[in-house]
Amino acid sequence: MKKRVLSGIRATGRLHLGNYLGAVKGMLELQNSPNYETFYMVADVHTITTPYNVEELRKNRREVIIDYLSAGLDPEKSTIFQQSEVPEHIELAFYFSSVVTIAKMQHLPTFKEKVKQYPQNSTMALLNYPVLMASDILIYKAELVPVGIDQEPHLEIAREIARRMNQDFGTDFPQPQRFKTEGEYIPSLTGAGKMSKTVSGSYINLTDDPEAIRKKILAVPTASTSGGEKTEGVKTLFTLLKLFSPKSHENFEQKYEKGNLQYLELKDFISESIFKKLEPIQKKRKELEFDKEYIDRVIREGNEKAREVARKTVEEVKDKMGLKN
Repeated sequence: MKKRVLSGIRATGRLHLGNYLGAVKGMLELQNSPNYETFYMVADVHTITTPYNVEELRKNRREVIIDYLSAGLDPEKSTIFQQSEVPEHIELAFYFSSVVTIAKMQHLPTFKEKVKQYPQNSTMALLNYPVLMASDILIYKAELVPVGIDQEPHLEIAREIARRMNQDFGTDFPQPQRFKTEGEYIPSLTGAGKMSKTVSGSYINLTDDPEAIRKKILAVPTASTSGGEKTEGVKTLFTLLKLFSPKSHENFEQKYEKGNLQYLELKDFISESIFKKLEPIQKKRKELEFDKEYIDRVIREGNEKAREVARKTVEEVKDKMGLKN
């Protein structure tokens, strides 16, 4: 039997390089393998766990779908859907919450980081984020999850919930593992942390034109000279270089070590390399933006297919937990 895969990206804006390299590339690899059945969602319910704009969310739920399709996700091969249109995710998350302690959730490093970032918005939804993520994965009995390394603590929660449900109620949930991609952690253009849609100036959108890309790369902080220990900004540049032009990496490394690297030359080269990769994605996106009927059909059919599978899992869980006669 094919193994199932689940992944999703929050609807906080159009996809950026970090999303593409850390998740979408893995999603594409698994989609195109005959060994997997793939489910890819827009995580719009997860989006409301932190402050958001209602109208932007309405728009972004659709924009992420278009970005998925532009990047190569194929509705003939993958189930592409919107999380909120499959309410069984929420229902199963509540059942799962009965086997997870508050203390466990409060001690997660990801929760502590978000509380620091949004001190006035420490909500129950934010606390329950990992439980909902476990529901997203386990409702499809997914075994692989192509996400960045920063999501590993949440995957461990999903595994713990699977073990507990199997032990206490006799369910048959797998213990999902992270599918690693080459670009599983893409550093921020600011030189601190990772690329994030919630941190201004930290990312490059998949829709950015050559001028916008170059402007953002030029803004990456470097040093006055090359050679010696790399600064965080210089490390970011070399990470991007290795991902977008691996054959050129060694040449620029040698220049750096000799102390004669011109950062402007490096930044221009990286900017051009990134746009070459994004150009076909952007071309496909322009075509899709005008095909409203097709996008509507992809969303409708994907939601229906996802819900059919999700309903079955929830009915099984209700039966095992004594919620059905």
